[in-house]
Amino acid sequence: MAGRASQRVLLGCALLCAAALPCADSSRLSAAESPSQPTVAVTNFPIASAARLAGDGRQTRFILDLDQTVSFRAVTLADPYRVVVDVPQLNFQLPSGTGTGGRGLVKAFRYGLVMPGGSRIVFDLAGPAKIANSYVLEAANGQPARLVLELEEVDRAAFVQSLAPENRPELRPAVGEAPPAAVSTAATPEAVQQKADGRAVVVIDPGHGGIDNGTQSSGESEKNLVLAFGRALRDRLEKTGKYRVVMTRDDDTFIPLNDRVKVARSLKAALFVSIHADALPRAEGDAQGATIYTLSDKASDAEAERLADAENRADAIAGFNLAEEPTDVADILIDLTQRETRTFSNRFARLLMGEMKSTVRMHKHPLKSAGFRVLKAPDVPSVLVEIGYVSNKGDLEHLVSEGWRSRAVTSMAQAIDGFLAKRMATAGSSN
Repeated sequence: MAGRASQRVLLGCALLCAAALPCADSSRLSAAESPSQPTVAVTNFPIASAARLAGDGRQTRFILDLDQTVSFRAVTLADPYRVVVDVPQLNFQLPSGTGTGGRGLVKAFRYGLVMPGGSRIVFDLAGPAKIANSYVLEAANGQPARLVLELEEVDRAAFVQSLAPENRPELRPAVGEAPPAAVSTAATPEAVQQKADGRAVVVIDPGHGGIDNGTQSSGESEKNLVLAFGRALRDRLEKTGKYRVVMTRDDDTFIPLNDRVKVARSLKAALFVSIHADALPRAEGDAQGATIYTLSDKASDAEAERLADAENRADAIAGFNLAEEPTDVADILIDLTQRETRTFSNRFARLLMGEMKSTVRMHKHPLKSAGFRVLKAPDVPSVLVEIGYVSNKGDLEHLVSEGWRSRAVTSMAQAIDGFLAKRMATAGSSN
């Protein structure tokens, strides 16, 4: 277990070294509600019990109440203006809605896991600002320990100068003092070695996680709904004994998009299925039903393009622009070999639609395509399934229903069975 935890920590550290991307659209950048942590033991982690802002547009102070002192690192980012604070993994027990409103220099803030052992708080700023002071107070006189961040307004020139490489500290979570987390086994060396038994590997990718809630509605977060669905699908597939099933995440941890793709490629997976539950902006009406997406250079319609753009910017929610696709992947994507993978992906998408439509309400246009980064493994057939819209009342009722989930999982498992049985038989006959 120690080796597995170390592997996930190393995986997570890769996301902390890149420059900033513009944040995702406002519908996906609403401040996080207190994130649940389904499989991570949180009882031993420092507890954050309250957070508040004080001040005005010239000077603003953030205060986080803790049950013990913690180490931290903080840095400012531009375009858009943000402040990122990294701390050891915290058990956030903040009131619902904390961070959705701002004050002074801070428009809003969000928080959550970015890796096992590391949490992050990201502040969206109203304009350029500097960190005038930051410190941790020990508990005293009946008051809890506190992390304090003091911001001051500056002009653009001073802000840009503060971002010079020599003035930007290396930002890594202070995980040394954090207790070990009970993390999932996704992408561990053991999982890679298990492929040797000859069974096909299926990678299930529950979207979002950690600091990235995805869409939210009526108190439900996309990251939790798709994780529950992914676990149910994993359990159903594992019961057959036919496949090695790997989850890109099986807890409330943030996983960068590129790392999700790397999991599938490193395991030479036979299939990659990414699970999401979208929300449609009010101005665009009230869509409903499940939709299956495949990769394409040009989006099939405006809705597919909007969704792909939003999902592709999801990494920025964590505070940093993570590394772009490696050059070798970009080169392969324009190679003719990519065509075969896309053909298999489209074939599975059609098969999946055929199975799901008998048990699940489907979108009026159930098969779509767009340039999703998470589908860009050049050698692994991949689809992204929006199992419903959390913004639609009927869909949300289904998404939280165990009965509906069981029926949807059954149809998806049947499609996977049919697709892989035919593909494995074809591969066997060609050897």
